[in-house]
Amino acid sequence: MKENITRKILKSHLVEGNMIAGEEISIKIDQTLTQDATGTMAYLSFEALGLPRVRTEVSVSYIDHNTLQTGFENADDHAFLQTIAAKYGIHCSRPGNGICHQVHSERFAVPGKTLLGSDSHTPTSSALGMIAIGAGGMSVAMAMAGQPFPLVMPEVINVRLTGQLRAGVAAKDIILELLRRMTVKNGVGKVIEYTGPGVETLSIPERCTITNMGAELGVTTSIFPSDKLTYEFMKSQCREVDWTELKADDDAEYDGLIEINLDELDAMVAKPHMPDKVIKVKEASDVKVTQVFIGSCTNSSYSDLAKAAIILDGKFVHPDVSLCIAPGSRQVFEMIARDGILQKLISAGARILESACGPCIGIGQSPQSGGVSLRTNNRNFIGRSGTADGQIYLASPEVAAASAITGVITDPRDLDGFNVEKLKEVKESEERIIDDRMIQAPVENTEDIVVRRGPNIRPLPVRDEMEDEIGGKVLLKVGDDITTDDIMPAGSKILPLRSNVPAISQYVFNGIDTAFAQRAKENNGGIVVGGVNYGQGSSREHAALAPMYLGVKAILAKSFARIHHDNLINYGILPLRFKDQSDYDNISQDDVLVIENAKDQLRNGEFIIINKTKNAKIEAYATLSDRQKDVLLDGGQLNYIKKLL
Repeated sequence: MKENITRKILKSHLVEGNMIAGEEISIKIDQTLTQDATGTMAYLSFEALGLPRVRTEVSVSYIDHNTLQTGFENADDHAFLQTIAAKYGIHCSRPGNGICHQVHSERFAVPGKTLLGSDSHTPTSSALGMIAIGAGGMSVAMAMAGQPFPLVMPEVINVRLTGQLRAGVAAKDIILELLRRMTVKNGVGKVIEYTGPGVETLSIPERCTITNMGAELGVTTSIFPSDKLTYEFMKSQCREVDWTELKADDDAEYDGLIEINLDELDAMVAKPHMPDKVIKVKEASDVKVTQVFIGSCTNSSYSDLAKAAIILDGKFVHPDVSLCIAPGSRQVFEMIARDGILQKLISAGARILESACGPCIGIGQSPQSGGVSLRTNNRNFIGRSGTADGQIYLASPEVAAASAITGVITDPRDLDGFNVEKLKEVKESEERIIDDRMIQAPVENTEDIVVRRGPNIRPLPVRDEMEDEIGGKVLLKVGDDITTDDIMPAGSKILPLRSNVPAISQYVFNGIDTAFAQRAKENNGGIVVGGVNYGQGSSREHAALAPMYLGVKAILAKSFARIHHDNLINYGILPLRFKDQSDYDNISQDDVLVIENAKDQLRNGEFIIINKTKNAKIEAYATLSDRQKDVLLDGGQLNYIKKLL
């Protein structure tokens, strides 16, 4: 069989299972990454296993999400992350060094290796020809313990690129076009592998934009070949020794084909409140903008900011617009300062933020009430910006810069007097500033290292073994495309509580129903009913961990997003699917649902749920491997692994 890149890497890392699409396999994990919003729980889980040191080739703890220090909580968490990293042989990228995905692609990503990260945008590093997968923090903790990572063997879809992007059209428009075609629902259980002559026209940062935002498709990961451009990028990072060529065999087999002619692409924009609501920029030219943000892990590279600077050079931000820019890493920040790019941005009226996630997750720079914020990040879920009625549009840095000048969403090719061909002259700088002093490397002697725990860092809650009868009130019934932001909101007020599950659990479903947590407490937990694609978006395990703490025993939905489905299992919450989706319509909030002989039904994978309120029977099923059934019976992944170890 002629093999694609995905199968080559998975085969070389295969520990268990058959590489047949839809079947569970387990693979060896070479590298892990965490970030501070998910890291504390991941390291508390690892610590509970009692191992003296991580068993991966490389593990990195990044502090990049919640760097705003309005109280002691974030600073305490940063101290915990730095000291626990030192204790267990983990690199630690300190606050200010940059966004995890940008820094990891610069300093750690290796073609042919596997990376598991407690962030849904971990696939960014697959731009360099590795298998990089997002997962919950518990899964990452298990990988750090040397346990193989279980996943469903994906279908591999060939996205063949031909032609070349025109000036003013960006790599962001490639992934937006793919989202327009596939939507946020149709990537589950798939890997996107990019091939074709168009690949050779895309730089590594452009490829990173595409693999990063591939997460919005719901795919397991996206991957590019490791080629000459990969070598040149790694050489500029003084890491060419880690490079290896990796490409698909001629006539490699795939499970599907999508063709995109780059010559025909236009500048695109995603409308509120979903990344797949994509239209051409010209169709949104009457939309007035009050805020523009250029940054995030999707578009904050040197070339992204250089292109924005060319458009802004000699111009000034529209009086109705606030423009803020965040370089993706300290390396990028230093380079744009060295090369005069930063000066152009400041002269144009831009507000320069630190190298962190910031506005993307509602940490600062929330737009005004009802305001339109045009952003280069990857998600525009309702309320995610920190403003409940904020209207968030997603676009490329080129479109963002042009719109900051005009005050309306603008195609850079339509700017008066601007020679759009100048954008073609922008290249990634080969003269990189290599300075890893903000990355604390592991040390050998860790006996004297004391892990610092602030008062906001509470022990990790653990569920007891599964009971034979599962039931309770329907605490909440929600619709389709419920995101992890809907379940467990982020933002500057809530994220500082991420290490304190009892406190953060009071905000579960806060944007949908502020009484949810209290109702769950009064009813000793219960069940949540959802629609299609329940749990899409971020990998944040708090969207499973906090409901578990509140006593949620099962989620009954039409379908689930991959990472959230696994997170529910990790924390002992039963993820059930309607066998007949019309039964969804016959359930109401406060109905009492009961599953008798739940353990036997779990082993069979088929469930009969009794709606005692309506005296009705509901048929459901769970797509679970034998291992996942054992995890649920044990009450969650931590209990299960402790038994194995």
